[in-house]
Amino acid sequence: MYTDPISDMLTRIRNALAAGKQDLVMPYSKFKHSLAKVLHEEGFLSGVNELPGRVKMLQVNLKYAQTGSPVITGIKRVSTPGQRIYMPVGKIPRTNGGFGITVVSTSKGLLTDKQARKDRVGGEVVCQIW
Repeated sequence: MYTDPISDMLTRIRNALAAGKQDLVMPYSKFKHSLAKVLHEEGFLSGVNELPGRVKMLQVNLKYAQTGSPVITGIKRVSTPGQRIYMPVGKIPRTNGGFGITVVSTSKGLLTDKQARKDRVGGEVVCQIW
């Protein structure tokens, strides 16, 4: 059993991209679904589906460029269960000089760093994707 489901999700995405898979299926949670929706809205994923059944699963469709290279070139987990990283709005880091996104868990839900700065809210820095 794994203790950090978000790290597991990000590792599954990283491994599926390295293997050239089109989609992947993982156990469902509301947090994973909202994180996948943020990545889909920002253009890093081509689709997100909730698969019904006795045990809910989350299907993530990966996105590739015309050349066949993955759109996501790097994923980094920032806040872990052993070391939570909280930042005020003024200290939320920019990823790759603004070419990537930092996902922040705020009181308004999961937001990108740009949305968090616009809404003037800080929170837990979940991950960085570029």
